[in-house]
Amino acid sequence: MSATRNQVRIIAGRYRRRLLSFPDQPGLRPTPDRVRETLFNWLGQSLYGWSCLDLFAGSGALGFEAASREARRVVLVEKSRPVVAALRANQRLLGASEIEVVEADAQTYIRYCRERFDLILLDPPFDSELLAEVLPRVRAMLADGGRLYCEARRLPPLEGWDVVREARAGQVHCVLLRPGVE
Repeated sequence: MSATRNQVRIIAGRYRRRLLSFPDQPGLRPTPDRVRETLFNWLGQSLYGWSCLDLFAGSGALGFEAASREARRVVLVEKSRPVVAALRANQRLLGASEIEVVEADAQTYIRYCRERFDLILLDPPFDSELLAEVLPRVRAMLADGGRLYCEARRLPPLEGWDVVREARAGQVHCVLLRPGVE
């Protein structure tokens, strides 16, 4: 395997062009550059002052990109110990004090988290049911006016959510959501 296969490049912002390494892990699939560009075009290029949660951090591509675009706080949640070690190493490499890496299972994190976020990023392993399981539970974690980004091969039903934007790129189906009126 080539070294570049286990690297992701930050597209824009303060950490632009920096390469971040991550280990081989089953189900770990970084969000492609094109999809990240689409997401941050939807959100606006600056996330100045935002609080963001990357619930299935994996390579950290989405969370590090948010931090690079001036998010005030970014929480990366990941349960794999080797991946957590890589996320922490990348955080140190960048000197990214706005990033907190949490070693935890996403379901457990949701259960105990009392914080609210302006943006929640959900990109679980494609061959899991995790997106369908956590989608109803993260609504309470969104700040007023907050947005939820989901990425999957096939999206589950989006009941209770309004679609702000959506796109497809290869196998990736992505959607930006806001809570619907209850």
